[in-house]
Amino acid sequence: MLGRVNHIAIAVPDLAAATAIYRDTLGARVSQAQALPEHGVTVVFVELPNTKVELLEPLGADSPIAAFLEKNPSGGMHHICYEVEDIIAARDQLKAGGARVLGDGNPKTGAHGKPVLFLHPKDFNGTLVELEQV
Repeated sequence: MLGRVNHIAIAVPDLAAATAIYRDTLGARVSQAQALPEHGVTVVFVELPNTKVELLEPLGADSPIAAFLEKNPSGGMHHICYEVEDIIAARDQLKAGGARVLGDGNPKTGAHGKPVLFLHPKDFNGTLVELEQV
């Protein structure tokens, strides 16, 4: 079911400062900031040869990232995203096995313009898992 790791997401309290660290200190290539109101975040992608790192900053007071940063003020790893070929088939297989899909269970459009779903961290060793259809 799982393909390659698409990205690892890190919640940050200051997207501009985090972007500068990756770009200026580590010498990475980074994307422009992209607001995703449907997900309550603004994101920047750090492009690496084998995957991406997604830097997430809250967009609005209702952002799920705001709650994460209240518990982790310096930021930290938020989720890992795996690629799947068919997100509906993956969802149905996971639900049949007892995994919980967050939200209403229907895919939303993610930062790459592709369908995504999130899986409950309690079902995956304390890690929030995102699936992205490729």
